[in-house]
Amino acid sequence: MFPVPARRAHVSCLFTWDRREAGRLAEEWAAQGYKVELGGPAFGGESSEFEPGLYVKNGATITSRGCIRHCPFCFVPEREGPLRTLEIKPGWDILDNNLLACPRKHVEAVLAMLNEQPRAARFTGGIDARLCRPWFAARLAAMRLDILYMAYDMPETWSAVERTIGLMRGAGIGQRKVGCYVLVGYEGDTLADAERRLSMVLECGGMPFAMYYRGADWTGKPPSGWARLVRSWSRPAAIFAKEINDAQRDDLLNLSGKKL
Repeated sequence: MFPVPARRAHVSCLFTWDRREAGRLAEEWAAQGYKVELGGPAFGGESSEFEPGLYVKNGATITSRGCIRHCPFCFVPEREGPLRTLEIKPGWDILDNNLLACPRKHVEAVLAMLNEQPRAARFTGGIDARLCRPWFAARLAAMRLDILYMAYDMPETWSAVERTIGLMRGAGIGQRKVGCYVLVGYEGDTLADAERRLSMVLECGGMPFAMYYRGADWTGKPPSGWARLVRSWSRPAAIFAKEINDAQRDDLLNLSGKKL
């Protein structure tokens, strides 16, 4: 008889705070007789070519690795190294760390691939607003777009975020499709400052999405105040309801002759 190959299982862990759970899953699979490989970015695993459907859901795709930035809170440059393009595999949800840092020829090829997909395009990796140009906004406006997220991680990048939201809206893209991840809760941040940044995105025509900062030693949940803020600024229905309520409040105060 020929020996039966051992069943294999891969446990890939993305975030460092999930390493304990990843280890638990690996032990359970091993107890069932599987040969288990435990790895992923959280364990310092090397990033390689992307294989659709492996470790990520159907429709998600990655067309580049690495980043040209060296933000103090980000592990991407350390784990993935300098920016490099990958073979473009089909999918409608682009997860790249910094797609717009890639050569325009590559970005154009990605957009062409998206036009061939059965579902509208999503850019959920968070584009760098500092690198957005009018041609990109125009291309998005001419294609099926579900949502594009840009990243507003540092207060000093606001002018670029505001400009990019203006480019998207000026090209005819609706507000609910112009998403913006807003990093909140980092060292020195306050609830008032975070809400102000989120409100700025909403008021200039974008769709804010609060992202609570989690360091490498993250083990729990955000404090209650931060948790409430993230909940209220991560659901479009709640965000627009808040905008309507604030506008109604302002109208009532104006009608009553009170100053804001």
